[in-house]
Amino acid sequence: MATPDPDHGGPPADGPRTGGSAADPRPAGVPWLTPYLTVRDAQASRVFYEKAFGFAVREAVDDDGATMHVEMTHRGELVIMFAPEGAFGSTAKTPRSAGAEAPQLFYLYVDDVDALHARAVEAGGKSLLPPGDQFWGDRFCQIEDPDGCRWGLAHKSKGPTGRQPGSDN
Repeated sequence: MATPDPDHGGPPADGPRTGGSAADPRPAGVPWLTPYLTVRDAQASRVFYEKAFGFAVREAVDDDGATMHVEMTHRGELVIMFAPEGAFGSTAKTPRSAGAEAPQLFYLYVDDVDALHARAVEAGGKSLLPPGDQFWGDRFCQIEDPDGCRWGLAHKSKGPTGRQPGSDN
């Protein structure tokens, strides 16, 4: 059996690395993958994520009074970064601005799915799927944020039932 190769998807022999070492190309405390979203208004998105999900700002960069880049954490870990439409010469649009459904869903584990679902709706999110126990064992709901990004909020509630909706097994 080959030794896991941490540079090609395998775990390092001594556990996960947190970044910042000479052998690690990431800054300290940065995960291997962090979604970078395009938003319509960085300040409004920052407020939504704080109120809806309890995210905290790790870093925010302003240019001439406009917020151009934000990094946010959940439970002390970097989970998203974002910049407004047009930042840094980008032509990227939010799903809402493009008139399209977001093709991805950000799956976030939380302590209380029902409470965060209610908070997210109160903060301006749209409920796509109310909280419910799912066949794979999570209590789960879906929220669409004001920019049209989809968020799945989950809490491990029990083991998988093995029964998918509509199946006869």
